[in-house]
Amino acid sequence: MKKRYMLTVAYDGTAYRGFQAQNGCPTIEGELNRCLSQLLDEEIKVIGASRTDTGVHALCNVAVFDADTAIPAPKLAYALNQKLPEDIRIRASREVPADFHPRRCNARKTYEYRITRGAFPVPTKRLYSCFTYHVLNIAAMEEAAAFLVGEHDFKSFCAAASGAESTVRTVYSVNVTEQEEDVVIRVCGSGFLYNMVRIIAGTLMEVGQGKRQPESIRETLQARDRKAAGPTAPACGLMLVDYVFLWKTPLRP
Repeated sequence: MKKRYMLTVAYDGTAYRGFQAQNGCPTIEGELNRCLSQLLDEEIKVIGASRTDTGVHALCNVAVFDADTAIPAPKLAYALNQKLPEDIRIRASREVPADFHPRRCNARKTYEYRITRGAFPVPTKRLYSCFTYHVLNIAAMEEAAAFLVGEHDFKSFCAAASGAESTVRTVYSVNVTEQEEDVVIRVCGSGFLYNMVRIIAGTLMEVGQGKRQPESIRETLQARDRKAAGPTAPACGLMLVDYVFLWKTPLRP
């Protein structure tokens, strides 16, 4: 009898064309499907919670799949990690209710966007942060970030190619902090539109550079026009760092 299992997946997205499977392209979902199918000797297709873009990283993305296996749920992580490439790792595995779908339940997702400041780029950070030589006004960025908190129509912060039926989203918090030479933008919300966090990062960077005023974010939201917001920041600086489900029923161990 088939059961449903949930994987907590961490990955370095540098070598992948995003999470979602694509023919002829390396993706996180494609690698999970391939390795699970080999491990369990049946065709497996996972359902991912967050379909991160090309080059985006994650500490805790979530994927579920159905299978009939004698391997205990917590041991699936150990067995699967023996087959996955080293830039993808399963951090936990467990059984979940058969009707659980990671994109159809209440959740809080948290992304961090990392910016490295300096006179010259740092080679060891090039895959995990966005470099800028500009001086950033952190106080102005924090002031601007406050306008994004709450339920808003984020159409201005959504890639034009998005096919989302609704562009209304709820953002619980946006924080801008300094960590030595780095600046970290941490965004927590119920869900995000295509490129939304990267556009937020690009817009807040413009505020930090003095190219737009903090209060202009209010007008940017009201415009509901992608051209009203700043550029889409590079994917390398973005990482999914926390994913919390608001469970209706307790999880099985």
